[in-house]
Amino acid sequence: MYSVPADGLVISGHSLAIDESSMTGESKIVHKDSTKAPFLMSGCKVADGYGSMLVTSVGINTEWGLLMASISEDNGEETPLQVRLNGVATFIGIVGLAVAVAVLIILVARFFTGHTKNPDGSVQFTAGKTKVGDAIDGFVKIFTVAVTIVVVAVPEGLPLAVTLTLAYSMRKMMADKALVRRLSACETMGSATTICSDKTGTLTLNQMTVVEAYACGRKIDPPDNKSLLPPRVISLLVDGVAQNTTGSVFVPEGGGALEVSGSPTEKAILQWALNLGMDFNGARSESEIIHAFPFNSEKKRGGVAVKLSNSEIRVHWKGAAEIVLASCTNYIDPDDSVVQMDEDKLSLFKKAIEDMAARSLRCVAIAYRICEKHEVPTGDEELENWQLPEGDLILLAIVGIKDPCRPGVRDAVQLCINAGVKVRMVTGDNLQTARAIALECGILGSNADATEPNLIEGKTFRNLSETQRLEVADKISVMGRSSPNDKLLLVQALRKRGHVVAVTGDGTNDAPALHEADIGLAMGIQGTEVAKESSDIIILDDNFSSVVKVVRWGRSVYANIQKFIQFQLTVNVAALIINVVAAVSSGNVPLNAVQLLWVNLIMDTLGALALATEPPTDHLMRRPPVGRREPLITNIMWRNLLIQALYQVTVLLILNFGGRSILNLGHDKSDHAFKVKNTLIFNAFVFCQVFNEFNARKPDEINVWKGVTRNRPFMGIVGLEVVLQVIIIFFLGKFTSTVRLSWKLWLVSLAIGFISWPLAAVGKLIPVPDRPFGEYFTKKRNQQKNPSGKGHNPPPEVSAE
Repeated sequence: MYSVPADGLVISGHSLAIDESSMTGESKIVHKDSTKAPFLMSGCKVADGYGSMLVTSVGINTEWGLLMASISEDNGEETPLQVRLNGVATFIGIVGLAVAVAVLIILVARFFTGHTKNPDGSVQFTAGKTKVGDAIDGFVKIFTVAVTIVVVAVPEGLPLAVTLTLAYSMRKMMADKALVRRLSACETMGSATTICSDKTGTLTLNQMTVVEAYACGRKIDPPDNKSLLPPRVISLLVDGVAQNTTGSVFVPEGGGALEVSGSPTEKAILQWALNLGMDFNGARSESEIIHAFPFNSEKKRGGVAVKLSNSEIRVHWKGAAEIVLASCTNYIDPDDSVVQMDEDKLSLFKKAIEDMAARSLRCVAIAYRICEKHEVPTGDEELENWQLPEGDLILLAIVGIKDPCRPGVRDAVQLCINAGVKVRMVTGDNLQTARAIALECGILGSNADATEPNLIEGKTFRNLSETQRLEVADKISVMGRSSPNDKLLLVQALRKRGHVVAVTGDGTNDAPALHEADIGLAMGIQGTEVAKESSDIIILDDNFSSVVKVVRWGRSVYANIQKFIQFQLTVNVAALIINVVAAVSSGNVPLNAVQLLWVNLIMDTLGALALATEPPTDHLMRRPPVGRREPLITNIMWRNLLIQALYQVTVLLILNFGGRSILNLGHDKSDHAFKVKNTLIFNAFVFCQVFNEFNARKPDEINVWKGVTRNRPFMGIVGLEVVLQVIIIFFLGKFTSTVRLSWKLWLVSLAIGFISWPLAAVGKLIPVPDRPFGEYFTKKRNQQKNPSGKGHNPPPEVSAE
């Protein structure tokens, strides 16, 4: 098949038909001529005919070139999660650095003023007596404590956690027919507040099908139910469809499914006849076409005259239902008899056509008549110019054709609505067809919703001012007769309104909108290479249900990252407070640098990996999307974090300051008692984090054990952490400044960690406000800046519709 090499105008041609689907997204073949439809676009395929053109633009100046230029620019914008993570990481880093500097100053002052003592009670530094080398060693130890605080405070594991979660989810999404081209698109999809979807091929099957049929004076339901049709009607239908068509049916040599070719309407009628039992090649061989009247757009019908083996001449007509019906004077009743068309039957058929047209079905009528021999010209020249008789037809059937919705699309759209994600249909089809499909798949709830601005034409939206587009964009559910630029304008308006926008597309014309959107979803089967290159995720089966699965996985990614942040910040806060309080009060820290680095390994690498493997749950699709302005750390996370951190800090500081007496270590040597106490603190702290991982699995649910045994990677990683902790205490004490503990102290450590689970469960019963804590401070600050409340225009909020 040849391609149009440049943009231009048709000068001359014959039967020139162009497939513009790569540019317009619509699979309809467009007929071109020099008067009515002269415009040709580069990259489109020549489906039929030939012609000459005047070239008007080439290369970058063609429509295709301009599209490619617009999508090659990288806007470099950060994803919603990246923005939040940067804010959290910066804040924690500044706090940790400030605390470390303060601790360094306090400890240095205590050391050089003689207030820092050894475990045996001796002063570490005495002015004029302590050697310079010992003083430097003391300062280095203090500096190490300060650096350790910075290491613990700064969440350097966040990028690793995010990457692990995204990579794991990306691999799993392949099983759900989604190929991720840009890693960050996984989490962005979880924040999506609206999906702008194509109609053809995404919400529908892109396969015109006969969905309704009327014959023998009644409705045939289902339309291919042979038991409701007399044998004679089936025979006449098969003959008429097989001969009066521009399509064909190919039978593979090795067997297998039949291949139907032709225009979408022809393919639908041929498939319907095949379902009725048509043998295409056999039917065509039983009769001979003696004259044909090709389909004419003015008369809206086409016909053929065929000669049967018994020399009988039949004329078969097929075309617009209301026109063919007007030429019919008879029909075949259920008893297989030809009867006259009375007013009742005529009204029935007219009402059927009106009902199908109201539901945007394409109505086609099939009729025939017998020609007497004297009516048929005998000479070749007369036969060539013979006008086929158009009156006194016998109606065989009226069929309604449409591109049906994909199975499961209505449920998928409803799932999006329940999840607070608004689905919008943007199509090049007319508004009536778009409205019918939108009602069928649930994008429009009822006919009452099918009014402006819910239902709008692309031209109307395009002609609005930018301010008006921003106001209308939120309300749009269906946009018909839209151009690629209309889709782009809608995406831009929605993003300015604060939405996180996902866009589906399959044609080259969709590339700018796919590129502009937060998440571009290209179709893997029908999609062009340009559309795929512009996208972030490729939907391999072209199914809208797979888009919803991507949303589910995106929310899972976001939820898993939140779980990890809650887990890590609990460790950070607890370790920071314990070491700061101990350092300032006694000059020594219970958790040394090596121990904290091991804890860092648990919470950064292993903890991230464990929580990244949590699969998505149905619960995720029953809550509203996060949107752009929601805080990363929610009130529920703050509650869980503070309760856990408070418990760990309280218990471990009690052990730090009173551990010697609580553990009955008064008779032990000071150095040994000091090491036993610190080893218990270290061991209990690690077990607190192990149980905290279980608590982080379900931040807003009391039963954190639900489904945990099905997540084998999680159980394996937690088991590995416990084994490594045992190895460190028993075999690597020299490096970590720990000693072996008795089995009683192991049980104490385990009990301290275990108590954190019921404590977390009780804590989850504490109600938290819906508004983020930060909003209270923001509101107070705004009131101080603007007491009258005038002149303050808050950004528009995203509604979870």
